[in-house]
Amino acid sequence: MSHHNTPEQSQLGRASAYVDRYDPGLLFPIPRSTQREAMGLATGPLPFFGADLWTAFELSWLNRRGKPQLAIAHFTVPCETPNIIESKSFKLYLNSFNGTVFTDAEAVRERLRADLGEAVWRGSDRAASIGVKLIAPELFDREQVHELDGLDLDRLDIECTHYQPAPELLSSDATEVPVTETLVSRLLKSNCLVTGQPDWGSVQVRYSGAPIDQAGLLAYIVSFRNHNEFHEPCVERMFLDIWRRCQPTKLAVYARYTRRGGLDINPFRTSWPQALPQNIRTARQ
Repeated sequence: MSHHNTPEQSQLGRASAYVDRYDPGLLFPIPRSTQREAMGLATGPLPFFGADLWTAFELSWLNRRGKPQLAIAHFTVPCETPNIIESKSFKLYLNSFNGTVFTDAEAVRERLRADLGEAVWRGSDRAASIGVKLIAPELFDREQVHELDGLDLDRLDIECTHYQPAPELLSSDATEVPVTETLVSRLLKSNCLVTGQPDWGSVQVRYSGAPIDQAGLLAYIVSFRNHNEFHEPCVERMFLDIWRRCQPTKLAVYARYTRRGGLDINPFRTSWPQALPQNIRTARQ
């Protein structure tokens, strides 16, 4: 019997017991398929490559003498995984390391990789992995803060009247010479699917093809403002709407959302295989 977790069954919006002893059962995977089917991606290969880049700023455990250790963790979850991890369950799971003894940071990394890999690939015939990188405190000084590169759409003085996703705002001009350009905005906001809490983000659109109308693209990004959806499908929705309506020959959409509960989620989707962006935070993250 197949049983799919739904967002409403998660710990979102509930009073939670904070467990400080290691418990992988806290992880709550949610199928990507529900939202993808709603966007018309029910069958066939995905029209994009990419991954979700997570950062955990609140990771701590005990060494064998009971002394607290800490690190920043970067996680790379391929977009082909059948599941995402609901972020509050991810936070509760990481908290369960707080009072748990590990021999060293490598043991922590391996535990994270095994547990998270199992959860995101659960229900799949693939037993693939995810990327986990721990950054030790002595390397924190090397951590960069950098805004997304590109032409700033927010400079445009536009009227905004749509606050639910409005793909009809998107257009490109096929009579113009094709361009390759990168456009960015800090005005992305959506809301948590379950709690309605605001999620703030910046988004970068890289494409080749007929020039995309910049005012329309900015109004489209703003149109997510009252939309209730998790970060990952928001970015996939953006990718699909731009791909279908503007018909570029190449497209990559990358969003960096501000952290919640010590975690940020940064989905990247691209029409062609390429290296993932480096997980470098923006000023608001």
